[in-house]
Amino acid sequence: MTKLRTLDGLDLASLSGRRVFVRVDFNVPISDDHEVLDATRLEESVPTIRELAAAGAVVILASHLGRPKGKRDPRYTLRPVVAELDRLLGVGVRFAEDCVGEPAESVIRLMDPGEIVLLENLRFHAEEERNEPFFADQLAALAEAYVDDAFGSAHRAHASVVGVPERLGRKAAGRLLAREVEALGRLLGEPERPFAALLGGAKIEGKIDTLENLLPRLDLLLLGGGMANTFLAALGHNLGASLFEPDRLDVAREIMERAKSHNKQVLLPLDLVVTDDLENPQRTATVTVDKVPEGRKAVDIGPQTRKSFAAAIGRARTLFWNGPLGVFEKPPFDAGTREVAQALAACPGFSVIGGGETVAAAKQAGVVDRIGHVSTGGGASLELLAGKTLPGVAVLEAGC
Repeated sequence: MTKLRTLDGLDLASLSGRRVFVRVDFNVPISDDHEVLDATRLEESVPTIRELAAAGAVVILASHLGRPKGKRDPRYTLRPVVAELDRLLGVGVRFAEDCVGEPAESVIRLMDPGEIVLLENLRFHAEEERNEPFFADQLAALAEAYVDDAFGSAHRAHASVVGVPERLGRKAAGRLLAREVEALGRLLGEPERPFAALLGGAKIEGKIDTLENLLPRLDLLLLGGGMANTFLAALGHNLGASLFEPDRLDVAREIMERAKSHNKQVLLPLDLVVTDDLENPQRTATVTVDKVPEGRKAVDIGPQTRKSFAAAIGRARTLFWNGPLGVFEKPPFDAGTREVAQALAACPGFSVIGGGETVAAAKQAGVVDRIGHVSTGGGASLELLAGKTLPGVAVLEAGC
């Protein structure tokens, strides 16, 4: 894996009184009452923020929130995040009404060493996502050094992710970003075996490259959720009204053939929980994969599959999980995902989970604290494991 510039090489003592632009990922859910619903990403950023503030840096936090499409939209203001940051950090955090220009500059100008400011949503400017040079110039002019702790945005070549560090000589990965790259790198290096991957979620789309890159490294591939339905359909099973991807059947067959040719074991569901109506289920049953009734849809893996998956997970010494195994947000169709999450937490090996729904499912099962590494970036983790270069990581490599 890449050799990153980290805070350890930034000479923190020399940052006292210096302005440091810190790219964080505060893309968190906000309630209609303007309160943060899940502070996980904020909590993960705290160590880096505290370390820089303790060194006497003027800490300038920058993030996006949602998709305001390049326009100022009050629904996506970062202002509600300030109160939560105050609570987590135990100090007052300033807020700038914009991320560039006089609103940002005037606040920063008045800050003392060790103080923290959060800039308004970067994506209120369309130039952020286009990495427009003049916008990157404006952001870079706010600071004298750059730290990226936003792994969830590392696969985006945006102005705050790539443009700013290209313009500032002093740059480094924050503690979270460095930890993410190290943990995911273990899966691509020499993982302890058996190495298993558990992939679920609705679709194969978005996971094909990851599957292809991981497959030669894996000993075991477990497939669940709507994604597994496509593989079952590729084997000729009639899945009734279940979700699957007809245009991905050939891809599924090719993956299974490749696994077979390389002596990789693939575990698919043996039984499924099916129902007639997800919103108002009247008829729910557990059936084997070859006996899904017409008009019924698969919404969870069945008891036999849960047992099979749990046994396989228990044997693994390295394990990656992305994607729920059923409609976990609608009990009782969360049973399969919950049981497998508990098996993964009991696994003595090194486990990594990634993706918003996966992390939510692990929290719902009460096991998130027993996972080896919980990635804050679903898309970024999949792209890194697909062997792709992440722009936000590449720009922080030693020598850049």
